[in-house]
Amino acid sequence: NVDQLIGEATEYDKKLSLEVKKPKVGVSAFANTLGGILIWGVSNDGQIVGLESPDSDAEKISEIIKTRLEPVPEFRLRFQRVSEGKIVLILEVFK
Repeated sequence: NVDQLIGEATEYDKKLSLEVKKPKVGVSAFANTLGGILIWGVSNDGQIVGLESPDSDAEKISEIIKTRLEPVPEFRLRFQRVSEGKIVLILEVFK
């Protein structure tokens, strides 16, 4: 449950928004260790702010992973509607 995640840990990382120039950093770190989860739409202080363009962000994330990482890690990307109808993106990266 996204609402219950506090801080950052070795198995997940929260991001306020998509950083187009460096989104693969967390992905490759998780893929090369035990796997993990990246969540976009959460501020540094843990507030769920949602994303303005979740569909567009999801397309960019998927494209970046598939074109900039070799080998392409296994991953699952999904939307989750949370408090007040806000939408976050959850990327699960497998080992």
